Amino acid sequence: MTPIKSIIESLNHWIIELPSKIFALSEFDLSDRTQPNKWSKKEILGHLSDSALNNLHRFVSAQYEIQPYTVIKYAQNQWVELMDYQNLPIDHILNLWLSLNKQIAEVISKIPEDKLKNLCEIGEEQTVTLEWMIKDYIDHLEHHLKQIFR
Repeated sequence: MTPIKSIIESLNHWIIELPSKIFALSEFDLSDRTQPNKWSKKEILGHLSDSALNNLHRFVSAQYEIQPYTVIKYAQNQWVELMDYQNLPIDHILNLWLSLNKQIAEVISKIPEDKLKNLCEIGEEQTVTLEWMIKDYIDHLEHHLKQIFR
C-alpha cells in the first residue's frame, strides 16, 4: 500500500469512528479545561477543524502554485478563541470536522504522483514535499485525537 493510500485509510477510519467516540463523552468531559491555559476537548476538535481548513487550502494550492509553495502559518490559539468552539454544540464542531476531512480525503486521493514531490517551504528555512505535509497532517490529527481520548 502506498503511503498516500495508507493516509486516506487512516483518515477514513477516523471519519467513521470519531462520531461515536465523541458522543460517548459527556458535555462536562468535552467542555472541561483541565488547566487554565489548556484547551478543552471541544476546543481540541475545533483546532483540528482549523487545521483541516488550513491544510485543505495547502494541499490544493501546493499542486499549482510556483514552487516552492510557501506555507502560510495561522495563529492557532486565536483561531480557536475567535471560532468560539468552547461555546458551540459538539455536533456543530464534529460536522465541521467531518465535512472538511471528507474533502481532504477526496483531494489527496486525486493528487497525481508527480505532484506529491512538489516542494513546500514551511518556515525556518525548512523545505518539504507535499507528500510530507500530508503525512504530517495525519500525524498531527492522531496526536490530538490521543489527547481527546486518553
